[in-house]
Amino acid sequence: MAIIRYKPLTRSRRFTTRLDKIEITKHTPEKSLTITKKKKGGRNHHGRITIRHRGGGSKQQIRIVDFKRIRTDVAKVIAIEYDPNRSANLALIQYEDEVRAYIIHPEGLNVGDNVQSSDDAPINVGNVRPLLHMPEGTVIHNIELNPGQGGLIVRSAGAEASLTAKEGKLAQVKFPSGEVRLININCRATIGKVGNSDHEKVRLGFAGATRHRGRRPKVRGTAMNAVDHPHGGGRGKSKGGNLPSTPWGKKCKGVKTRKKNKVSDSMIVRRRK
Repeated sequence: MAIIRYKPLTRSRRFTTRLDKIEITKHTPEKSLTITKKKKGGRNHHGRITIRHRGGGSKQQIRIVDFKRIRTDVAKVIAIEYDPNRSANLALIQYEDEVRAYIIHPEGLNVGDNVQSSDDAPINVGNVRPLLHMPEGTVIHNIELNPGQGGLIVRSAGAEASLTAKEGKLAQVKFPSGEVRLININCRATIGKVGNSDHEKVRLGFAGATRHRGRRPKVRGTAMNAVDHPHGGGRGKSKGGNLPSTPWGKKCKGVKTRKKNKVSDSMIVRRRK
């Protein structure tokens, strides 16, 4: 999709960009495949804020996406839709018995194309195969980490991974981050690259666009008093000699959060950094 730019009638409009959404063919979601999304405002079941700067935003409905693709019969793409809950678009497919489902829309999949999920499915965009039955070098997305679990990774707009090697019961997959990881060769993945790759080029441009997405304003720690934040107080843009931290003194920004001696560490061939 192309990027739309506006005439600079205001200061915010000068830098605002949007997607033209020319790929979208259906503007109302499939009613049977949606559920209501309840707003929580970052609060837990006790009513206490556990995630800050959340609240408000436009009303949304959750689309029920088929990440497992269990059915082996051929389905036809009947529409491409926008999903407010993810950066990628969705493709609405319909099987021969008129059962419909949502899948992540890969780049190059058009209305009228057929998709299939089986061991002998053609090596075409949108088809699902086990890694065992894919040639090396295949571009894939929506990858399982355990057989039958459903796709968990490489699902955002423009993301793609590649199958680099197969040896025994394991396959090497290179992720968009640069990490190379071993995955069970019986895990399945969808062929192709996730569409809507221009999503990262969009500039919201004004504060209201952020509020529409349910994000409330943030106050910098350096703008607070010393009693309110470790970065507060002082004169000028000083952090008071403290490392980047939360209001409660917990270190952040670059601090490693992955557990040491995690079981899956043995499956990582090369780290992303």
